[in-house]
Amino acid sequence: MSNVRLAVIYYSTYGTNHAMAELAVTAAQEAGAEVRLLKVRETAPDAVVAGQKAWAAQAERTAHVAQAGPADMEWANAYLFSAPTRFGTVASQMRAFIDTLGPTWLAGHLANKAVSAMTSAQNMHGGQESTLIGLYTTFIHWGAIIVPPGYTDPSLFAAGGNPYGTSFTASGGPLSDEVRAAVRFQSKRLVEFARRIAS
Repeated sequence: MSNVRLAVIYYSTYGTNHAMAELAVTAAQEAGAEVRLLKVRETAPDAVVAGQKAWAAQAERTAHVAQAGPADMEWANAYLFSAPTRFGTVASQMRAFIDTLGPTWLAGHLANKAVSAMTSAQNMHGGQESTLIGLYTTFIHWGAIIVPPGYTDPSLFAAGGNPYGTSFTASGGPLSDEVRAAVRFQSKRLVEFARRIAS
């Protein structure tokens, strides 16, 4: 049995971060981790979601995915977060989930666990780096151990060169091969360091 229990926690409006999270799950399993794929709760009103066909279709496609909760955060000894950038920071749905974790944090269940993050934005300079740094600031408050990809593999340069975490400039198309490779690398690197911490 693996000593790495990874929670891949995502929010995705149109499917980009869901696709990134699924890739990360597969890569982590290949690296020997026990993995849970989890989404955070949608906080936008139902009428708003229903009013945009692509948003509603994504919600329907992923209705079967379990929602993340405090018990998952206690179970895991590593976390990988993926959520879109909104106005230079992480989507409010992910922030709302994080804001429910006060009691879990206070009990010490978020400390000393490996963590990494990924994101996407519509524009090249839409705030991907500030989103990841903002998430990492939260994880520092938790006492988690941040495991960024850094410039430790050629895939990061090919995918756009973001050392903080894989980011994708989403223009409605599928993930590029370069981004897919970067997601896989980041996930496996996280598992590697989570294994070291858990040993």
